[in-house]
Amino acid sequence: MNRLQLFRLIRKNLRLGDRRSPAFDQSMIAKVMMFLGGLMFVGYLIFFGIMLGLAAKKDGAGFLIAMLPVVLTIDFFLRFMVQQTPLMLIKPYILLPISKYTVIENFLLSSLTSAYNFLWLALFLPYAIIAWSGGCGFGESLMVVIIGLFAIMMNSQFYLCMRTLLNRNQLWWFAALGILVLPWLPLLIWSPDVLDIYTEYGNTLPTLLGILVVTALLVMLNRKLQFRFVYEEISKAEKTTVKHVREFSFLNRFGESGEYLKLEVKSVMRNKVMRARFWSSLILIIVFSAMIAYTPVYDGRFSVNFWCFYCFGLYGVTSLVKVMCPEGNYIDLLMTHRENILSLLRAKYYFHCIILVVPFIVLLPAAFAGKFTLLMMLAYMFICTGPLYLILFQLAIYNNQTLPLQQKITGKANFENGRQLIIELVGFIAPIALVSITLYLFPENIAYTILIVIGLLITAAHPWWLRRVYTSMMRRRYANLEGFHASR
Repeated sequence: MNRLQLFRLIRKNLRLGDRRSPAFDQSMIAKVMMFLGGLMFVGYLIFFGIMLGLAAKKDGAGFLIAMLPVVLTIDFFLRFMVQQTPLMLIKPYILLPISKYTVIENFLLSSLTSAYNFLWLALFLPYAIIAWSGGCGFGESLMVVIIGLFAIMMNSQFYLCMRTLLNRNQLWWFAALGILVLPWLPLLIWSPDVLDIYTEYGNTLPTLLGILVVTALLVMLNRKLQFRFVYEEISKAEKTTVKHVREFSFLNRFGESGEYLKLEVKSVMRNKVMRARFWSSLILIIVFSAMIAYTPVYDGRFSVNFWCFYCFGLYGVTSLVKVMCPEGNYIDLLMTHRENILSLLRAKYYFHCIILVVPFIVLLPAAFAGKFTLLMMLAYMFICTGPLYLILFQLAIYNNQTLPLQQKITGKANFENGRQLIIELVGFIAPIALVSITLYLFPENIAYTILIVIGLLITAAHPWWLRRVYTSMMRRRYANLEGFHASR
């Protein structure tokens, strides 16, 4: 079997793998929403391509190349939602009698030629057409499209490299952000006139050759890096050290819920997937708080309210969308005793309420800087413990895909059905809509007081609505068990 045949076979297997997933029949709404989201994304790219093309009539076709660092930064973060690393898919091929490097090369080629990369032509083509019609040369306009597309492909390899390293250690975020900021350092150190140099000399053949060389180096780095890490994970070759076992004996007084609280805390401390999610959320909260407190970027009323709420709700949103999915690894044990899962749900709720103390403390500098008030912070904290958590905990009824606890590289992707996506959208939109309407109808202090009261009432009612969630879960327990077993 030659490389081309292997490439076609792997692409076929990936398509069949999606169709044979236990959640394939349930994810049609998700596919439709992803298609509509892709159409909106292309529409935005066309709009910005036209606007930038109009500006290029004055500055020259190289203007978009000068703005390429912004495009690549946006593309880098978007890939966390749309692109898997090859190592998540390569595990079934490790034991086959074929070259493992050849398999990885085929997956890297797939990432270079993915449909998502070519969606960015919706930005580059309108820009080039308008720049050409505005008097720029055909060759100059065409070079913008070629350089832009190859830069996006280069960014796909940079993303794969950094995503793999981030799965190992979150400190690699500093390297990733440093590399993304690097092209803008000349603007900060010397003069804004450097942007004119980028515009004039960026759209040239040496730039294209430089991008191709960097892409080739990143492909070679990914080839070695990903093979090493996937082999290490599958062979369990990672070195481990004996750690002191913390008892958290002060939680014993809370009985069964206290035991499950210990389980939540130890899961975050010991399991790679949950630990990475916790630290990623905490780092983002700190970054947003610093931006709000010490920069004028988010001085508008809506922006300040939105980001304050987002800092409080971020960890709950990223964690509770997969509520009960980690427990899918040992769900059979939880089913052996009556109301075990109800105690677990209470512990999860208490844990996520306690976690809100962290953003409250982190956001205090922003409050001291005058961006927030303590009343606003209390309002958003209780909106999270009340309406937001009430909505997100409904996902426990329908989540039935096991989330691996340790396999961050070769773990499977989790599919979601239409009900889950609707609940998530309501969880994202409803609290913001409630806050916006309340602030529109009442003065700020009265509005925040009303929000605190609403949040406290729903928080106080948590024993009732958690039991309702538990009752609904028990009605679907056999369907959920089947899904958890099939996705392990």
